[in-house]
Amino acid sequence: MPFSSRPVVAGSLAVTAALALTACGSSDSGSNSGSDGSGSSSSDGTHTVATAMGDVKVPVAPKRVVVLDTAELDSALTLGVTPVGATHTGTESGFLGYLPKDDVAGIEDVGELMTPNLEAVAALKPDLILTSRIRHGDVYDELSAIAPTVMTENTGYPWKENFQVHANALGKVPEAEKAIAAYDKHVGEVTEALGGKEKAAATEVSVVRFVEGADIRVYGRRNYIATILADVGLGRPAVVDKAKDGFSYDVSPEKIDQADADVVLHSTYGDAKKSKETQTVGSGLWKNMGAVKNGRVFPVEDELWIQGIGYTAADRILDELQADLTT
Repeated sequence: MPFSSRPVVAGSLAVTAALALTACGSSDSGSNSGSDGSGSSSSDGTHTVATAMGDVKVPVAPKRVVVLDTAELDSALTLGVTPVGATHTGTESGFLGYLPKDDVAGIEDVGELMTPNLEAVAALKPDLILTSRIRHGDVYDELSAIAPTVMTENTGYPWKENFQVHANALGKVPEAEKAIAAYDKHVGEVTEALGGKEKAAATEVSVVRFVEGADIRVYGRRNYIATILADVGLGRPAVVDKAKDGFSYDVSPEKIDQADADVVLHSTYGDAKKSKETQTVGSGLWKNMGAVKNGRVFPVEDELWIQGIGYTAADRILDELQADLTT
């Protein structure tokens, strides 16, 4: 999947300021500011959110939210909002397994992520729909006829910026500021646990994803997981700079040794054999990599590390990253 090249906002102060500006700057003119920090509202109980499809009027406090992608689901749950409907991924578990069962209980499944059932969406009578143009821009007119639809341009790499849009649309700016501050604090704790900034920077980490029906992906610098590694201050091997559009550098099993680094994290999407995982990790090239010989290769859950995309996922990833790299 392509990912946007928009820059990520770094640091809690910068992001908090951006959240405040987004909330206030996107509100209807001539209206009064709300006391909850979510920005101004008009007399009809709506405020205006800047989206990839233009300005959209949404309820100040939406009650029936439908989310059509994993990032939007993570954002909503992070902000204390339980959607009435959500799409499922291609995984057997439906909603991603890292999400607490109690949090997703009662959410109506409205179809597969790339092909949501619009009749099922409409039946839920939503007052807000969250998604991105790259996923569902082709059905924007149909979605916006059902309910106000807030689309970000992309998913993955610009997840922090997207979270700001989601928070503004949901009327949850104060909650977003708390989530961002907690993330920044957690990042700092992990960096210190790894021995500080200099030691973290000296540890090169490679992220490999085995994908059914595609080449093996060595993740570059412009994707969700790369932003977390960068926030912690970890180094990356030189091969990541070969990544197309910064997203991934794709290799065959016969070139997997190019993914070698001090630490190799790997996940699998789909069947282990069909994704070439079984073939690759059993090969001499894999077994002779430095990270393998040094016991610095760690399998990670694809649903969490790659598909989740949000602050709830990031919190879990940081815990696992610290556990793996301090063993």
